[in-house]
Amino acid sequence: MQVVTAVGLDIAKSVFQVHGVDVEGKAVVQRKLKRRYVLAFFEKLPPCLVGIEACATSHYWGRELQALGHRVRLMPPAYVRPYVKRQKNDATDAEAICEAVTRPNMRFVEIKTVDQQSCLVLHRTRHLFIRQQTSVINAIRAHLAEFGIVAPVGRTGVEQLLSVVADASDKRLPAVARACVAALGAQLQMLKAQILEFDRKIRAWHRSNEASRRLDAIPGVGPALATALVASVADPKAFRSGRDFSAWIGLVPKQSSSGGKERLGNISKRGDRYLRSLFTAGALAVIRYAKIHGTTHRPWLTALLARRPTRVAAIALANKLARMAWAMMARGERYREPAALAA
Repeated sequence: MQVVTAVGLDIAKSVFQVHGVDVEGKAVVQRKLKRRYVLAFFEKLPPCLVGIEACATSHYWGRELQALGHRVRLMPPAYVRPYVKRQKNDATDAEAICEAVTRPNMRFVEIKTVDQQSCLVLHRTRHLFIRQQTSVINAIRAHLAEFGIVAPVGRTGVEQLLSVVADASDKRLPAVARACVAALGAQLQMLKAQILEFDRKIRAWHRSNEASRRLDAIPGVGPALATALVASVADPKAFRSGRDFSAWIGLVPKQSSSGGKERLGNISKRGDRYLRSLFTAGALAVIRYAKIHGTTHRPWLTALLARRPTRVAAIALANKLARMAWAMMARGERYREPAALAA
């Protein structure tokens, strides 16, 4: 068999597809592999370039193949799709991955460490519990509204509803419905306790990471966003600039430019939705704090708030915060207050 120089690996749950080419780009390996045979197959190959789509389990396989001496490159699936020929199947996907990984202008995804992925599991689990909490609260409100029992929006409103459920003398709620809503109330309390526990774990991870502590100094960036940034960005220098990083998060306007005329629309909302929501929440917190104290200490933000809605200004501020965070991560710097704020 000729020497394999590049391999496209289409990963899956059980059956993997391999497409390998030689130095001239000629296909020399095309085969399916069961999951248990993947590492054994690559152990026999000489060190080569391996391309994988950046999807579920890709970071694990990237680390494993790197340990065998291979040069692994992860690519966004959207960038691999144009190289798929005609009908889509595992063989054509692997061929497209092999073709895409050899392109000089291809953009790659850095492989995350085990520690980074562990932190992301913390965030995703906490986020899942928060969504479940919202779902349970909505269910409690909806069930009690069927019996004419309503309460104001907010935490105190939910507590009022649960106090009605706990009051057996309140005849507005039948016994069967009371038992069901009481079960939902118990689940709600358990979810709140779990969320608090994961908040403590995120803060502990934050205190143990130097880069996360530096990012926490940025206004609007707390432990949650700081840890999510450190865990999500394996190598900040993979982005050419802060604007590229902000575009990756989805905080820059969509473009529809042609004929030398620039047409910018709403933010693209591409990239990482979780990071984008945290940046937006942080920017809104900065604006809210500034409005309470009567000044923002940032002339450009003051002027923007005078002519644009608050949420539009929050997106602009989130964009700036993202660029600042990238600069600090890429250069290893600490936060420096703007001149107007320092004065």
